[in-house]
Amino acid sequence: MAELRAPGTYHVRPARTEDGDALGRIDRDTWSTLHAVAPEPTPPYAPFYDATHLPEHFLVAAEDGTGEPLGYIRLVPPTPLPCNRHVRQIQGLAVTERARGRGVARALLRAAYDTARAQGAVRITLRVLGHNEPARALYASEGFAVEGVLPGEFHLGGAYVDDVLMGRRLD
Repeated sequence: MAELRAPGTYHVRPARTEDGDALGRIDRDTWSTLHAVAPEPTPPYAPFYDATHLPEHFLVAAEDGTGEPLGYIRLVPPTPLPCNRHVRQIQGLAVTERARGRGVARALLRAAYDTARAQGAVRITLRVLGHNEPARALYASEGFAVEGVLPGEFHLGGAYVDDVLMGRRLD
């Protein structure tokens, strides 16, 4: 995939093996019950990439000049089933605090659409926590619609939180 230039002083590109440590830091620095269902990471930290989280599953927003990762998006098939190969699912999106408000998340989403289309997908889906209003508003502004809700699916920070399923066509 060619590097996609986004507005501002960053670009979106495929992840590289050497991005792993920086992406792991972004993951830890942005952890919050607003969007994470896994426990807060504690040392010793697991590697960011593993057998099911490969560099080719990620796109990275990188600072022009330095190449420093500002955020990432994970895009994968939702299942290994051939009958589901026309769909891609976003399974992670994170942006550093200092890069917020610069259009990084939106640029990552748009690069994910292009990548999904290039892989033959006609549809893209994601899951978002019901109380994550900023993310839900971003996704809605990008054409995602709520397609299902699992009420009280998670217990986070002392409260039951809905799991909201969203999707959109890529044509």
